[in-house]
Parts: sequence; structure tokens; C-alpha cells
Amino acid sequence: MSSGSAIRGSRVGSSPMRPDERTEPAPRRQITYFCAAGHDSIIWFAAEAAVPDTWDCPRCGQPAGLDSSAPPGRLRAEPYKSHLAYVKERRSDEDAAAILAEALAKLRQRRGE
Repeated sequence: MSSGSAIRGSRVGSSPMRPDERTEPAPRRQITYFCAAGHDSIIWFAAEAAVPDTWDCPRCGQPAGLDSSAPPGRLRAEPYKSHLAYVKERRSDEDAAAILAEALAKLRQRRGE
């Protein structure tokens, strides 16, 4: 059983739970981004940091822009591609026929035909 005098939730050498009164937080600014779904997101940046033109909306994941009247369009959802679809993108029909003929020749050789 542990001692009842231990301070729970802190460790030895940790800093105080509240900010020190003698320190000042770094200067920062808030930027509002608007997405096509009508969400507005307030994002805090350091004062000297470069602000990106687009930001992913934390609510819907779509791109959000700085202009409320013309937010960026929605991302087009790419359909699921099978392994065969990716192979067909990389190989021509002639390549496929040659690979098939080679594989069939190896299979027939193993079977002794």
C-alpha cells in the first residue's frame, strides 16, 4: 500500500501547475478559416509564423480557406481501387500476355507436360 502523503498527479521536479506570473506567453494571433460546409475554425499561430492559405477543417476534414465568401471546394473522394486496377495502370495488354505465357510455361514445366 502506498503512502497517503504523496502528491497525486505530479512527479518530482515538475514545474508548477499554473503558469509562472513572471513569464509571458509568446505573442500569437488567431486566424479564421472557412470550409465549404459552412464551418469556421479559429486557429492560433505564432505572431511571426507564416499563415498557410488552406487548413484542414477540424470538423469535416475538408480544406478551409481564409476567404469566407469563397471557401475552397470539397475534395473529390477517390473510389476504391483493387490490386488488379493498379496492375492494369502499370502494365500494357502485351506485357500481361507475356507474363501470363511465362507463368504458364513454368507451371507446365513443373507438371511435366
